[in-house]
Amino acid sequence: MRIIVRAAAVGAALLGAAGLALGGASPASAAGITYPVNYSFASGFVAGFLEPNTPPAGANDWSCKPSAAHPYPVVLVHGTFENENDDWGAASPLLADNGYCVFAFDYGGATAASAIQGTGEIAASAAQLETFVHQVLAATGASKVDLVGHSQGGMMPRYYIKNLGGASTVNTLVALAPSNNGTTLDGITELGDALGILEPANDFLSLSCEACVEQEAGSPFLTALNSGAETLPGVNYTVIETKYDEVVTPYTNAFLPAASNVTNILLQNQCGLDASDHLEIAYDPIAMVDMLNALDPAHPQPVPCEVVLPVA
Repeated sequence: MRIIVRAAAVGAALLGAAGLALGGASPASAAGITYPVNYSFASGFVAGFLEPNTPPAGANDWSCKPSAAHPYPVVLVHGTFENENDDWGAASPLLADNGYCVFAFDYGGATAASAIQGTGEIAASAAQLETFVHQVLAATGASKVDLVGHSQGGMMPRYYIKNLGGASTVNTLVALAPSNNGTTLDGITELGDALGILEPANDFLSLSCEACVEQEAGSPFLTALNSGAETLPGVNYTVIETKYDEVVTPYTNAFLPAASNVTNILLQNQCGLDASDHLEIAYDPIAMVDMLNALDPAHPQPVPCEVVLPVA
């Protein structure tokens, strides 16, 4: 497997102010454990890809009961070609360390055991999300969940919310570089090539990926999903995007129409130093603070934008 890490961002180095918010000073998880948080996409993705079908650190403690401070369990929804483990090496332990009950699952794979997930028909994947959400609600006793999704995982839940009754079970959707308004075939090919699953990039069409076709801008799926209102009242939506997104192209296709329950965030408007791309955003410390703040707006943490230089 070949991993291309473009712009390995200033990302993991942007920990200055985040040291306290994101580091070991975080409160222990609901289980009383403090998990290490990995802000390196390269190492986090490889470790997770090699151990598919394994929940990321901090996730899937089915005995976890939400606290009064965080009454909604968080369900993590991975992106196209990814899985529950390789996408969430930063978010899952960070959320657990901040006292959330965290859950992750695989969807849309050719087989349940495959390391490559998120390729199947999006409506069917949304039905898998629906089933998993109800399992989480039954186990935790919570009335709703919060969803955090990356790429397709930030867009697909909107189908669940709009068409499968998810508006009654979702409090907040936080979407990292979501494909809300689609991308180009080149963008999807770039994703597969960057993850090393396409041999050359022009072999894209040889890979069975219904979700890829459905995420193309102007596809019948996205046209139907975005017809009428793109968001529903009663659900909070936060989109976190980077202008260096090479998969969702143009990057503005990630954003949702302005509404009182919609927050669109461009990372570079907060910190011009942030060079994270589509894949790295799920491991980006600035995006992770934005995620925490979207889930708990009453207790905002400062967004870090400080470069830690190595000591000579």
